[in-house]
Amino acid sequence: MSRFSFGIIGASGKMGKEIQSVMEDAGHRFVFAYDINQCLQESNPNVLIDFSLPEVLDRTIAYASVFNSPLVIGTTGYTESQSDKIRELSKTIPVVQSYNFSIGIQMLIKCTELLSANLTDWDVEISETHHRFKKDKPSGTAIMLKNAVGKDVNISSLRLGNVPGEHTVSFGGLGEVISLSHSATSRRTFAEGVLKASEFAHRQKEPGLFSFRDVLFTK
Repeated sequence: MSRFSFGIIGASGKMGKEIQSVMEDAGHRFVFAYDINQCLQESNPNVLIDFSLPEVLDRTIAYASVFNSPLVIGTTGYTESQSDKIRELSKTIPVVQSYNFSIGIQMLIKCTELLSANLTDWDVEISETHHRFKKDKPSGTAIMLKNAVGKDVNISSLRLGNVPGEHTVSFGGLGEVISLSHSATSRRTFAEGVLKASEFAHRQKEPGLFSFRDVLFTK
């Protein structure tokens, strides 16, 4: 695997620090950091990673365009017009976007799709809990799970303490209930997913908009 340089927008945040640590442990070089109060640049990064806030998107797009580098986005809470900007950017560079970079969540989504396809007349509910500082509600992951169900279902959201993330999808029939749950016990699991996404993005030769599912399951 070839080593490359990377930059992080939102570098001083908890996820930004975790991503830097995991990326450097894998041998990649940290050369660019942007936060609302600082911009540090050693050189242009080969891959740019954004774990910041929706209001920073225009700055992220500007940097990605100047660097002409693939972009990995884990920021959530975008408006539809902002999502349109990301899709437009993906026409010029590779963009990997996901609301959740956990491998386990991708397995949960696959299982949810399987149950939803076979339990079409069952009731379905989704619940999610995150730390008190998470701004968007429901979470982007809960929305991905709702899309996996394929119909309008209720989402219950809690914001408590420092919970990294918990998601449950429950299917109820008359006389039985199936519940699928995923709990993140450390932010490192997301950072390891970002590492996989960054290495995937660096290998891409053509522009495009990719999901974390593409990263995990594209051969």
